[in-house]
Amino acid sequence: MDLFNKLPDPVVSHILSFLPTTKEAASTSVLAKRWRNLFAFVPNLNLDGDSKTFMDFVDRVLALQGDIPIKEFSLNAKTGVDPDRVDRWICNVLRRGVTHLDLFVEFDEEYSLPYEISVSKTLVELKTGYGVDFYAWDDDMFLPNLKNLILVSVEFGRGQFQTLLPACPVLEGLMLLNMKWRDRNEILSSPSLKKLKISVAEGCIGTFSFDTPNLDFLDYDDFVAEDYPLVNMPKIVEAGINLELTPFRVRGARDNLVKLIHGIRNVKILYLTPVTFEILSLCCETMPVFENLTTLSIKSVMIQGWQAMPVLLRSCPRLESLYIGELLHSITDACGDVCVCLSKWNKGLSLMSCHVKKMRILGFRGTIREVHMIKHFLDHLPSLKEMEIVVEENEDTMFDIPKWLDIVGETLMHFNETSSCNVIFWMHAFLYRRLTRKWSPQV
Repeated sequence: MDLFNKLPDPVVSHILSFLPTTKEAASTSVLAKRWRNLFAFVPNLNLDGDSKTFMDFVDRVLALQGDIPIKEFSLNAKTGVDPDRVDRWICNVLRRGVTHLDLFVEFDEEYSLPYEISVSKTLVELKTGYGVDFYAWDDDMFLPNLKNLILVSVEFGRGQFQTLLPACPVLEGLMLLNMKWRDRNEILSSPSLKKLKISVAEGCIGTFSFDTPNLDFLDYDDFVAEDYPLVNMPKIVEAGINLELTPFRVRGARDNLVKLIHGIRNVKILYLTPVTFEILSLCCETMPVFENLTTLSIKSVMIQGWQAMPVLLRSCPRLESLYIGELLHSITDACGDVCVCLSKWNKGLSLMSCHVKKMRILGFRGTIREVHMIKHFLDHLPSLKEMEIVVEENEDTMFDIPKWLDIVGETLMHFNETSSCNVIFWMHAFLYRRLTRKWSPQV
């Protein structure tokens, strides 16, 4: 403690800033009289509460700080906190040049964010949501330095979303989480945007356009829209797509989905969820060529088919890494020559033209069918150098059968010895302890 007392006040305040919340920093005031107010001079404030005592505490902290600059202000205010005081707190830190603002309120009624936020010249990052709205923001909003915007469960007034993005000329990162759209048609347009994440809470939007010429990352979780009039993403590098299809939108889904898929055809890394992968079967005849795609990750489940797998692999001429979550899937006539579901004369033809070098299989359950499919991939992927097989941990597997793990392990070891591909078997420690010494899997 004597060593700390010898430190200058700014150094002590800097150390206190590493504590998770301002309340914890304030608790250090009992250590010495000199520390009584030092907690208030940290550059970052993290405040969370719902009582009059909490409000008085925040008032005291801000009063102690006076006009000193502040970098980050995080506020989680719940029912019981006066909205007018929240307004004053926010305006206080805005006047002092706050750059990072994290605001979440849980009032009984919706809380409208102060207009002063919409014209801040210092904000670099804004994160807000859960019970807030933007109704107090006018058309003259302008955030010239805002680079990251994170909105959670926010409802825009009609036309507000269309005016928000143009007001952020240097915006690079945008997260729209658990959104509820009021307008039937939306246009997401930003020439500066590089990273975009969208997830939707409920309902379906009419049309959705992406005009993001410099976007390099997309995480899109939504229902298939009625239309995608514009999908402008020429510089897209990585994309994760999770789309669902409502019963009343099946008829036009194929044409709409084709527009979206063609818009991301320059992608290099692509992640597809089970439902998205199945919906892609609607686009087999119009699948674009993914000239730049090198890594493809597909999550599959047993109740869905692989109708899109053959045409998807043939549409990726530069594919090097293929990750498949679960090999087991519903058997259909359209699985093609990629798997061993059905006996076909052209079995493996699509794989022969595929340049995959690394393959990872997740959710391995140890069934005979899976083992046959693994052998099928080893036989028909000419460039394959490494295959990782990861055992399923959370669901039922065949490995509860006595000696079955030994049988599967020896089979995979044989594949490793007879193939030019390095076969690696990954499992959790419980299964590892039951293996024979003849087989050395990775743990």
